[in-house]
Amino acid sequence: MKRDRKILGIIGAIITLVIPFFLMMHNQNNHLETDQSLCPFKMLTGFPCPGCGITKSLVYFYEGDLYKSLHYHVLGPFLALFCVVTIVVLIAELITKKEYFNRVLYNKKLAYVLACFLIFYQIVRITYFVENNTYDSILKESIWK
Repeated sequence: MKRDRKILGIIGAIITLVIPFFLMMHNQNNHLETDQSLCPFKMLTGFPCPGCGITKSLVYFYEGDLYKSLHYHVLGPFLALFCVVTIVVLIAELITKKEYFNRVLYNKKLAYVLACFLIFYQIVRITYFVENNTYDSILKESIWK
């Protein structure tokens, strides 16, 4: 059971890293800058959800444009690093049959700190988004245009 979860974790981390790489390889004419988001929350409301921009952030991180990567989502580069570390640690756990970093990964205080950071970050993003967009441009981002 634990072995299966670790294998699924490795697969999930690989998919998280590969999809933006595939999009980067097919980003002729920089169409990702103008394409409509596939986020259901953004399609319904016109506002970005807490995860909006992660994929574009990874694409621009792969291209070496750290500024643009952080512009789309501040956690994008950290997610890439987290996925790589996850793959390495889970493979090591499968090989050695030992568990590493469980104290850190299952730490309630760390979870609360991350949750508070995400809430604060989302409030800042929404505030910035509303200040820099008109009602019509927000509506254009949704399916209600």
